[in-house]
Order: sequence, then structure tokens, then C-alpha cells
Amino acid sequence: MKGIKKVLLGLLVILVIIQFIQPARNKSGQAMPNDISKMVAMPAKVQGILKKACYDCHSNNTQYPWYANVQPLNWFLDDHVQSGKAELNFNEFGAYTPRRQQSKLRSIENSLKDGTMPLSSYTLIHRNAILSEAEKMQIISWVQISRDSLSKKNF
Repeated sequence: MKGIKKVLLGLLVILVIIQFIQPARNKSGQAMPNDISKMVAMPAKVQGILKKACYDCHSNNTQYPWYANVQPLNWFLDDHVQSGKAELNFNEFGAYTPRRQQSKLRSIENSLKDGTMPLSSYTLIHRNAILSEAEKMQIISWVQISRDSLSKKNF
């Protein structure tokens, strides 16, 4: 019984200590010169949909929930955001090569069509990020127009 108390006390001490190890926040107060909205026309509705369902993981400005202050949850969240930004960062879209821009737009369309985005682990907690079929179609339509627009710019 004494051994169990020591182990539990040790775990509690470790849990308290790790609260002081916080990763840097994904917050940028800067204007984004390479933002996708500066590359292609983006209707306000589409931008609103992307902000509510995509930007937390795919931009330089994450809106952090309350549990982001608790370790090790914040480490998991930070890893998730860094992975999302590595895959697609809407704020850095203009810095991508024309070929990569086309590829990312195609990936957005495919991810919506096959239901892999937004991630179910994200929508489980962020219910407002669940996209209706109409919202998905708005984004897909915008992506198709944007791909055409970008291909004309690059030729």
C-alpha cells in the first residue's frame, strides 16, 4: 500500500512539473502577405467556413481552447497544429510554388469529397467545425474556380 502511495505521489509531482513546460503558441499578430485570400478571390462565406473548420490547424493563428493550458494535452495539440501547418498553411499559400498551390487546392477538394477533413478527432470536440454538404460544396466550387484562376495567372 505504501508503494502505491509513493507511485501516485510521484506521478502527481511529475504532472505538476510538466505544467511549466509549455510549447510556443501558434499566434501571429502580423498581416499575412502570402495568405491564400491575397492569391485568389475568396467569398466571405467560404472564408468564414475555412476559419471555423480549418484555420486552427492550417494557419498561423490557432484559437486555443481551455484545455490547451493543460499538459500533456497541449503537447498533443501543438503536434497536431504543427503537422497541419506542414501539410497546408493558408497563411503561407502564396509562398508555395504554382504547382504546389494547384496540388494543395486539389487536396482540399479531395479531402472534402472523401470526408477526411476536418478530422473526426477535431470535430468531436469542435462541433461547429462539422461541415454541412452545402458548405462542402461551397468550398469545392471555390477551389475549382481558384484552380482555374491560378492556372491562368501562371501561364
